Amino acid sequence: MSFRAVARGVWVIASNARSGPVPLPLGVGVMLGEMVVLSRGWGSAGSVLHSQVGSGEEGLSRCARWVFGDRLQCSFRPGPAAAGCWRGETKCCVLGAGTVMLRGRFLPVRGGVLRGNRFFMPTLIASLVAERVGGRIVGDSSLELTGFAPADGAKLGDLTFAENEAYFLRADQSAASAILVAGDFRSSTGKTIVQVENARVAFAQVLPLFFPEPVLPAGIHPSAVVAASARVDPSAHVGPQCVIGERVRIGAEAVLVGRNFISDDCVVGEECRLYSNVTLYPRSALGRRVRIHAGSVIGSDGFGYVFDKGEHRKVPQVGQVIIHDDVEIGANVTIDRAALGATVIGRGTKIDNLVQIAHNVTIGEHCILVAQVGIAGSTKIGNYVTIAGQVGVAGHLRIADKVTIAAQSGVMHHIPEGQKWLGSPAGPDRVMKRQYLAMERLPELLRRVQELERRLGGEPSAAK
Repeated sequence: MSFRAVARGVWVIASNARSGPVPLPLGVGVMLGEMVVLSRGWGSAGSVLHSQVGSGEEGLSRCARWVFGDRLQCSFRPGPAAAGCWRGETKCCVLGAGTVMLRGRFLPVRGGVLRGNRFFMPTLIASLVAERVGGRIVGDSSLELTGFAPADGAKLGDLTFAENEAYFLRADQSAASAILVAGDFRSSTGKTIVQVENARVAFAQVLPLFFPEPVLPAGIHPSAVVAASARVDPSAHVGPQCVIGERVRIGAEAVLVGRNFISDDCVVGEECRLYSNVTLYPRSALGRRVRIHAGSVIGSDGFGYVFDKGEHRKVPQVGQVIIHDDVEIGANVTIDRAALGATVIGRGTKIDNLVQIAHNVTIGEHCILVAQVGIAGSTKIGNYVTIAGQVGVAGHLRIADKVTIAAQSGVMHHIPEGQKWLGSPAGPDRVMKRQYLAMERLPELLRRVQELERRLGGEPSAAK
């Protein structure tokens, strides 16, 4: 049995007669027929991506990781052993002969190549892209696509995208081989078209196919400090100079990139990713697939003081921060823990860089907070709320569902459901727009009043 490496020109040979695992060089991609296997080495403390070769019918019995746009767990077992795929024991199964079963669908695969620690499939075909985005092919469904680029930088073999007719006309005249577009467009230059309902959504779905996220090996870096009572899942990655406190729990496939400080009694859920210098104060809890970018601090003391005998006495902040599934938090964000109870960030909410969220704030599901927003203590924000850049929200307010607050607004009052507010102090957009229009007319109104006063023989009011 021979294996051909598709990266770095390395050949790895294994014999059917040999029993036990065969080591594969670190970072090597291997093809068995048309099936691609990724390797991170065998048997080292930091390895998770590996293959094991047995004798006889077992063949290639395990592939611990398949990088296919999303980070998916896959298995390959020849013959009847593939039944585990049908039972849902894995998210994705490599069934051999260039076929992958991804979430219940069969998809063709044509191989791949490793560049650094990223895995690229340079021969994606148009039908696979259409399958991924729920689109329809007009043209050559077997067209091989080697890249994804904007129209003005595309080259032969690239896929590009267009949101409207004007952009489509540019894309159609570009060097790209295929166009991802919303609407019933036809190419005048013979390009393959992938028609979708929403080009921007499809753009987000397709990008991971061409630019997968780096895969970091499972295990704990030798320079990390991990408390004896902490529980780190074997599939998690704990990078250089991380510190993990007592009774911390790190879930499956979580990634701590490096120099992360995880204080006592914290929980980091499955598939979370914490970039460098993220700090979690004690009792902070992250759900699944939470992403926190560099320099953010979760669970620092709330700003709580009481004036007593001529000085500000600190109110102890003994609560926690709870962040639910699929939240993304930008760089240098600060979320304070509650005085009592919890500061809560709801599922699917996205928080931009340099946002401050004070103690006991509750933010609902699928909200958007743009850069430099500040939310004072104990304010409750509903679901699907959008707060634009540099908005300040006073404490103890109620912002209902589906509210939109314009940039640089200063919110001092409760906001009912579905309203749009702007200004400082903020008010309903229709009211504030009338006020702004009136302000624009003030110089002319003042001139007219002064003219009337002169005609009436009085002293102009501007001179009084």
